[in-house]
Amino acid sequence: MTILVVIYVVYLLLGALVVSNIEGPYETQKRQELREFKADFLRQSSCVNESKLEAFLEKVLNANKYGVSVLRNATTDSNWDFASAFFFSSTLVTTVGYGYTTPLSDSGKGFCIFFALVGVPFTMLVLTASVQRLMAVFTYAPINYFQLRRGYSRHSVTKVHFVIMLLLMLVFFFLVPSAIFSTIEESWTYLDAFYFCFISLCTIGLGDYVPGEQYEQKLRSLYKICVTLYLLIGLMAMLLILQTFHKAADLHGLTDLVFLPSKPELEADDQEQILNPPPRTSEPSEAESNKQQLNPATHTSYSSINR
Repeated sequence: MTILVVIYVVYLLLGALVVSNIEGPYETQKRQELREFKADFLRQSSCVNESKLEAFLEKVLNANKYGVSVLRNATTDSNWDFASAFFFSSTLVTTVGYGYTTPLSDSGKGFCIFFALVGVPFTMLVLTASVQRLMAVFTYAPINYFQLRRGYSRHSVTKVHFVIMLLLMLVFFFLVPSAIFSTIEESWTYLDAFYFCFISLCTIGLGDYVPGEQYEQKLRSLYKICVTLYLLIGLMAMLLILQTFHKAADLHGLTDLVFLPSKPELEADDQEQILNPPPRTSEPSEAESNKQQLNPATHTSYSSINR
């Protein structure tokens, strides 16, 4: 267990080192470009005071943090129409939480706490119950069919089955949706769309890419509802893959490499019995011995003799 924890910490440190080296220079470049753009703007706009510009930018950034944009007509699309609110509620209870749209009022924040307190475990219950029923159709039934009807070994069937499930998951919940998102969202590349699908279905939800936030996007409400359904079905598919992998790992003994065995508890019980042996029972009385001898179940019957 100690080795596993050490490997995990080293993995986190390695990830921090790689991300820092990749993103650090890019951040420095962006900061320098922003300083140059600001200085150039102030030179060309001599009537603009720098302190007032700073205050204006601070207001804009604070509004953008809550999903309110000042670009073009800021009143065109609302973040709290029914479709957007439905999308927000689903990201809240599924713990995706993009953070792009957040409650503005104290009453909204309080309701989100209560709604998530009930909705998160309720969502996990619904997803788990649904996955259990899907396991019977998409996991147990195919494996049993090829094992019992076709005569293949269970180990081979589980390996092939998991690979097929993984490929189907990759195609229908990552590759195809990425192509759709990159087509609908004009500013997204295919990599951006694939990144969004991965971040969303893994419930990471960084919020740097959120669908349906373009200016005057057509059928925006319907698009938001479709994305919500994609998230719910995709999370269900992810749980199905994880459950299938867990069953396959149990069959192939891979979980023994991670989880601790239960032998130490048995050894502790044995030591307890050795240190504190149970009191010896008194020998049976003569009457009980005679009663046991007269019991027909203790003697060999005629039907038990091999003929």
